[in-house]
Amino acid sequence: MAQRDELALLPLIEAQAGERLRGHPAAKVFAASPTGPALFEQAWQRGMLWVVASEQELAGYLMAGALDEDFHIQQMDVTPAHGRKGLGRALLRHALQQARASGHHRAVLTTLSDVAWNAPFYASEGFIEWPSHAWSAGMREVMAAEAAAGFPMELRLAMQRILS
Repeated sequence: MAQRDELALLPLIEAQAGERLRGHPAAKVFAASPTGPALFEQAWQRGMLWVVASEQELAGYLMAGALDEDFHIQQMDVTPAHGRKGLGRALLRHALQQARASGHHRAVLTTLSDVAWNAPFYASEGFIEWPSHAWSAGMREVMAAEAAAGFPMELRLAMQRILS
């Protein structure tokens, strides 16, 4: 679980992680709409914000919420300097364990289909594509908001994982 004094560091982690998307069609959207401090604060107050450290340095975070009845992974970022070390995987697994303990039966998210550390990463953790005809009302709203923000929707993917 994140500590309140760590909240101020999360926008920097988000910005550093976003640098890896430089040149991708979604990069401008991410850069134009960083997560605001109020959203980090709200997630922290709900107990839905986890961080991971490496060598006493904050390396990444996962922010979640509820979407309909589902555990909704809203944002997960790991700094490039700490990437590919298993920290994001450990962070995701911890958050999913917390989701199960809180009574959630499914985890959902939206991600980029063509970025290795997005959809393929989540697929390696048991997430599968959630077809649009089966989306919940909440997911339809999320995807509509992402389209309105300018995301290249042909590269956007909703995914789900049953939490047993």
